[in-house]
Amino acid sequence: MGNVVVVGTQWGDEGKGKVVDLLTAQAHVVVRFQGGNNAGHTLVVGGKKFIFHLIPSGILYEDKTCLIGNGVVVDPEVLLQEIDRLAEAGVSVQPGRLYLSEKAHLIMPYHKALD
Repeated sequence: MGNVVVVGTQWGDEGKGKVVDLLTAQAHVVVRFQGGNNAGHTLVVGGKKFIFHLIPSGILYEDKTCLIGNGVVVDPEVLLQEIDRLAEAGVSVQPGRLYLSEKAHLIMPYHKALD
């Protein structure tokens, strides 16, 4: 499969997550390239409900590599909570499966305090 980009033009909620999930079966790498944890999508796979805010949904497939790109605004606390929820559901989020760009923007506690 060549490179495929899924872009929404309706300010969210147009079903991009479901399209990405359908395309993931043919992909080697699934990338979240921009946005933050305020956005998200929900998938039901094997009767289990998964809610994603930062981690690409490709993490549900053991043979996929997932990347959080430099355009993503990452709240480390939210990222760790998402990893924990996935682990509780039996999804492996191990090094080598999930990569975080060293240039991704971080939301620090002082950002929240100032907001």
